[in-house]
Amino acid sequence: DLNECGLKPRPCKHRCMNTYGSYKCYCLNGYMLMPDGTCSNALSCLMANCQYGCDILKGEVRCRCPSPGLQLGPDGRTCVDIDECATGRVLCPRFRHCVNTFGSYICRCHKGFDLMYIGGKYQCHDIDECSLGHHQCGSFSHCYNIPGSYKCKCKEGYRDNGTNCTLISIVMTEPPGPYHI
Repeated sequence: DLNECGLKPRPCKHRCMNTYGSYKCYCLNGYMLMPDGTCSNALSCLMANCQYGCDILKGEVRCRCPSPGLQLGPDGRTCVDIDECATGRVLCPRFRHCVNTFGSYICRCHKGFDLMYIGGKYQCHDIDECSLGHHQCGSFSHCYNIPGSYKCKCKEGYRDNGTNCTLISIVMTEPPGPYHI
């Protein structure tokens, strides 16, 4: 009879008992024998019902969360989102603002800016609403692009807020008559 328990690598994870023509594997207390001959903690993740899996540390099952943007909830099994934007720990690049997502966050371009690949990196680039015709300026006004938006200004001889410019009416008055001394 060959003693399989003495072979390298060992056929059993914890304890091995040689039998005639074969061997039997046993596990230490607190562990259970798996079909492949390995030993798993009896307090397995399956039994703990963890949402995203677990770690077994010093014989204790601890559920874990797959992202630093998640933390264990009060039940110790499910993961809840951390709003990185609300904590103030996130600094987004220029012309971007923080938007929370489940387990993370993104830095989205401000309104009036588009994300473009410029100079080997992604940057938020100002949209020129005036040259694209994406403005509400009236026909008697000029459009001026400003970062993230635009402004309307009435043409000379017109007045109002820039979007509804009206002609300035000139009232003609007769010059005063001759003066008598």
